[in-house]
Amino acid sequence: MATLKDVAKETGLTVTTVSRVLNNRGYIGEETRQKVYDAMKKLNYQPNEVARSLSKQTTNTIGVIVPHIRHPYFAELISCIEAAANERKYKILLFNSGDRDEKELEFLEMCSSNRVAGVILCSGTVEVNQFEVLSVPVITIERNPEHATASVECDNLEGGRLAARHLIESGCRNLIHISGVYGTSMPADQRETGFVEVCEEHGIRHCELKTNEMQYKEGDYRGFIEEALRDHPEADGIFASSDLIAAQAIQVCARMGIAVPERLKIVGFDDVMIASLTTPAITTIHQPIREMAELALSLLMEAGAGRSVPVRTVLPVRIVKRES
Repeated sequence: MATLKDVAKETGLTVTTVSRVLNNRGYIGEETRQKVYDAMKKLNYQPNEVARSLSKQTTNTIGVIVPHIRHPYFAELISCIEAAANERKYKILLFNSGDRDEKELEFLEMCSSNRVAGVILCSGTVEVNQFEVLSVPVITIERNPEHATASVECDNLEGGRLAARHLIESGCRNLIHISGVYGTSMPADQRETGFVEVCEEHGIRHCELKTNEMQYKEGDYRGFIEEALRDHPEADGIFASSDLIAAQAIQVCARMGIAVPERLKIVGFDDVMIASLTTPAITTIHQPIREMAELALSLLMEAGAGRSVPVRTVLPVRIVKRES
């Protein structure tokens, strides 16, 4: 099995220089860095993360905790976090919390045993303060920032306003908002607040409907949407709190014979891939997922280096007009 000394010999560099490349410490020229990576590949050298962690106390590994891996939004977010981490020569340790609070201890133990450099927390059911014993930065994305080192959010309030304005400008006068999970407080709740503000300002009839934990867990809102449309036959517009809900609203409307957008107009939220794959394609609020992931990585590394970081950062959103 190849060793660090073998890599140094192959490259003609010192062991110290090779170590700096592996640990991403100090300035390293791109040519030197590539020389080390080529030698590692040629010799099939596998860095020993445990040995590397003894001097650093942490490895180049980041714990990432999400509530779902199938949900289009979280699938996109995970991909962006992994790409941002890879650019910085970090790896991610992915945890899927689902709705199982008892997994917190398991996550904590795995983060501890893997000596993570920090944690990016995107799940609303996992408590931030559980990770204080690790003494590493905890960055949250789209969840309330209590006890976190820093939080990253999109402008959910403005997103709700943009959605309501667009529906009203498109001629809607009876609106439904299908929002987040009942009883769970999250920054996304501000989407409803912004939506209501604009509806009240323009004297538009509106109804806010909250989903439940089971629908969120299963990712299936079709029965809920059908019931909402039967209870509110006068509705001519829906603001869905995710593109997944908006896509299923289009399915339900097709089954019920409700033409979209002629009879009912729909606006989603997130602007993930599914928004452009439906027929009609979904008009939605673009959440800057890639920028949020990159910012979370930057904040984690800055805080890990002992530098001060803003406690809360809110990134702007915009509307993407398509066909729905």
